[in-house]
Amino acid sequence: MNEERIREKLSILADAAKYDVSCASSGSKRKNDNGGLGNASNGICHTYTQDGRCVSLLKILLTNHCVFDCAYCVSRKSNDIKRAAFTVQEVVELTINFYRRNYIEGLFLSSGIFKDADYTMERLVRIAKKLRTEHKFNGYIHLKTIPGASDDLMYEAGLYADRLSVNLEMPTKAGLKLLAPDKNRNDMLKPMGFLKNELIQFKEEKKLFKSTPMFAPAGQSTQMVIGATPENDRQVLVTANHFYKTYNMKRVYYSGYVPISNDKRLPGLNTEVPMVRENRLYQADWLMRFYGFKVNEIVNDDVPHLDLDIDPKLGWAIRNMETFPIDINKADLRLILRVPGIGLTSAAKIVAARKFGKLNWEHLKRMGVAVNRARYFVICSSSGFERRDLTGTRIKQFILAESSSKYLKNKPNQLSLF
Repeated sequence: MNEERIREKLSILADAAKYDVSCASSGSKRKNDNGGLGNASNGICHTYTQDGRCVSLLKILLTNHCVFDCAYCVSRKSNDIKRAAFTVQEVVELTINFYRRNYIEGLFLSSGIFKDADYTMERLVRIAKKLRTEHKFNGYIHLKTIPGASDDLMYEAGLYADRLSVNLEMPTKAGLKLLAPDKNRNDMLKPMGFLKNELIQFKEEKKLFKSTPMFAPAGQSTQMVIGATPENDRQVLVTANHFYKTYNMKRVYYSGYVPISNDKRLPGLNTEVPMVRENRLYQADWLMRFYGFKVNEIVNDDVPHLDLDIDPKLGWAIRNMETFPIDINKADLRLILRVPGIGLTSAAKIVAARKFGKLNWEHLKRMGVAVNRARYFVICSSSGFERRDLTGTRIKQFILAESSSKYLKNKPNQLSLF
């Protein structure tokens, strides 16, 4: 490889890839059992596995050339930017060389669209296939598939990649039509449905035949751009919930729109989506997937936006004060999971430990409960943090004041790190 030219391509195509946030490697169990390279467990991004381990991935586009002119995309064909494209072999060699230097543990590969969906998708598949078959690479591979690609290419991609994803892009069909009129929502839905059915079929076949090959063992995911169109948080979460239930998505990612154009269809250049909105959407997403919350409990017609000041679980609790306080020694797991300050692990510990005796505040603190929040919603066998008869509004004020006090107290130490 011409090293200077490759470095230039890497700089361009890694920078273009930074707008894609759906880069997580949880869920794959690919093992290095063939004497090859890697284990799935400037272009380098950090992400986390399901067990909390931080891993590094080479995150690049195959090309930033694109036949589409999506208003929200930096790689749109009308944008006056420097263009570049890797060859199949260049991406393979970059991945292997970076892995051997211990820079990365896997590859996240997306692309603009060269000529059409199949032309581009075929090259993405060839890269994954070469890594697996010629180089015996067992590291994590996430392919961002191309909407409109054939079922045959999607099937082959699933044989070599750990995770596949198709960007939904906009939360609603109307939003997509406004900002990307050349794109068809059905071109995104069709591969999602195909992947869902193939994942189910391979899982069933694996139960019968151990020799059944893996097919996208980390499942499929998608991503929505938030804030480029005027959808509220309720619309966003309703869409996410639909895709979890209908297409068995492993993850839905939320990417706050970054102003890149003065296109009159888009928000102004000084209206970047606050990072806290992304964070609140992820917290709400977590509540739907793991805590048993329904979308209309988190946001609804009366409360269409998430509160940016507090997390959505605390927001729900404050709006439903009639549910509390609950007795931590008697309440069922479903209710315990709804208490602010109690997470999945601490809830499981509470249910297990109370079989052997009454729990008090000291026990709860040792189990990881954030008692500064839980104290307003829980009673236990001691009264060290007795609940006051407060309104939801007052509880919110107390918690925000306490958080602000802690921030100011720790601020000098935080600044010293920089």
